[in-house]
Amino acid sequence: MGERDILEKSLCAFNDVFADIVNTLVFNGTCRISEDSLENATVHSAYHGNKAFRELERDVAKNWLDNDIRISLIGIENQSKAENDIPLRIIGYDGASYRDQIRYEKDSKGLRKKSVDACPVVTLVLYFGYTEKWNKAKTLHEALGDKLLAELKPFVSDYKINIFEIAWLTPDQVKEFKSDFRYVADYFVQMRMTGTYIGSNDEMKHVREVLQLMSQLTGDDRFTSAIGEFDRNGEEGGIKTMRSAIDIYWEKGIEQGIEQGIEQGEDRHLVEQICKKLRRGKDVEQIADELEEDIVRVKLICEMAKEYYPDYDFDKVYKAVKEELLSVNV
Repeated sequence: MGERDILEKSLCAFNDVFADIVNTLVFNGTCRISEDSLENATVHSAYHGNKAFRELERDVAKNWLDNDIRISLIGIENQSKAENDIPLRIIGYDGASYRDQIRYEKDSKGLRKKSVDACPVVTLVLYFGYTEKWNKAKTLHEALGDKLLAELKPFVSDYKINIFEIAWLTPDQVKEFKSDFRYVADYFVQMRMTGTYIGSNDEMKHVREVLQLMSQLTGDDRFTSAIGEFDRNGEEGGIKTMRSAIDIYWEKGIEQGIEQGIEQGEDRHLVEQICKKLRRGKDVEQIADELEEDIVRVKLICEMAKEYYPDYDFDKVYKAVKEELLSVNV
């Protein structure tokens, strides 16, 4: 299992977070599942590949113990990029879960009887992309595409996957989350809506796991820098909120900007390009994408340029950025 996979799964694997995600997304905010009613389920199943048996692995899987009467298996898949093969993966996972429910044992008379009652299997796919909505296959038929002949379509059972586009939740829906997943969802919603992020001052319960997940989903190791600060200070004086984590995140971004040489001519040109695009009403995300620049660096310059709205005088903005970075380096 890769490091990225392990880190993505760690936050959602907590029972309080897992239950919160399902209650909010599936049960519309109603507390149907308590964290005490969940137990870890196997995430592994096997299938036969070209030359040997291979293993399928879900991101997170839990058994929901409902009054000791039935068990429902709910799996969560973390997905940061849209892929056409997701329906094929999900049908493989769910099929293996159903197959595992076909078990028999012998009673006292030696007669064969079923030992496990069949129960529903629900898989949720959490999509974290925020620049565009999920634009790949959502059903087995869509994944098969042109390979599925019209004559055969009535005989090929379709299979729908449950995609939840986290960045496209409303701010009110984000507030429905009671666990630390709220801070993750809030980040992607803010980035989708404004291209910027303002962290919450509410205290987190699973600080390290939230920051690890943010680092992996965004591909930005400045969140990892905040983890280091959290570890050094410990529980008493360490990071407890996203606001404090973001403060360290930005400090690290400024340091990296200095190391990259903000005084160089290429940086003057970058500031000038950003000012031109701000005059045209472009947001941070659009500017970073069009210039193919690190969004953290672009956001830093845009924040400094706000003071000079709406003209965004290039010389004044560049001077302000330069003075800010040099003052940090002193």
